[in-house]
Amino acid sequence: MRVKKQKRHRRAVRFYTACFGFREPFKILCDGTFVHHLLANKITPADTALANILGAPVKIFTTRCVLAELRSLGDSYSDSLDAARKLMTARCDHEKRKSAVACITEVIGEKNSEHFFVATQDAELRKNFQEIPGVPVIYGLRNALFLDRPSTFQHEFVKTAEEERSHMTDLEYKMLKVKKKKAATDEGNNSSDANEDHVLETRDLNKGVKRNRIDTKDKAQFKRKKAKGPNPLSCKKKKSEENRRATSASGEERSADNSMRSRSRKRTRPGKSKITTEPIVG
Repeated sequence: MRVKKQKRHRRAVRFYTACFGFREPFKILCDGTFVHHLLANKITPADTALANILGAPVKIFTTRCVLAELRSLGDSYSDSLDAARKLMTARCDHEKRKSAVACITEVIGEKNSEHFFVATQDAELRKNFQEIPGVPVIYGLRNALFLDRPSTFQHEFVKTAEEERSHMTDLEYKMLKVKKKKAATDEGNNSSDANEDHVLETRDLNKGVKRNRIDTKDKAQFKRKKAKGPNPLSCKKKKSEENRRATSASGEERSADNSMRSRSRKRTRPGKSKITTEPIVG
């Protein structure tokens, strides 16, 4: 279950970052009920718990109206009031104090331009924010925190926005018409100038051809290929006369030596005849 929950949270965070432009560190707007739930279930520190859900560093905010509401609840919420005072305060422009629900809805507005994650335990407030595009909601259940899935309204809003982006607006259509007219006029001017230049070039060429016919003779268009000599790198070097004489003399000496050696024969000496004496048996 824990792995499935993490995958679901990552998918939701990816949806809001890709479609509505949420960026790290994520900003979380808390009300008094959520702060009290964190302290009652001992989910501390709150920033690490929220960062584990969203997979990124976070900044936790609250409003002055939320602090005033916690103060009015008495001593039973004094710990949650002290914890809420340590959070950063988001700016709310109304002069008189309002309820926490009205204050948070006013801060979020119709488009959530500040890209807040809303953390609340109020069920009605969660339903209201599901009908506003680009408002992710975080809530607590016992000692665990959860991120709501994007509602069907938010998915439909993203689809319609993508379709509108794919079509041209009226202003873009008018600009495209003006550009086409300019391009057509420029092409007409360029074509007329090109025709004039082409006529002048043909006249000059005709004059040049007539002069060449009278003054010069026709030249051959192709050249015959001549036989090329051998590759000098693959040929042996020519021997000079001194080297030839030296090689011829050495050859003669070698032939004389060979003839002398062939004439000289080895002398064989006759071996001494061995006289065998047999003993005389008397």
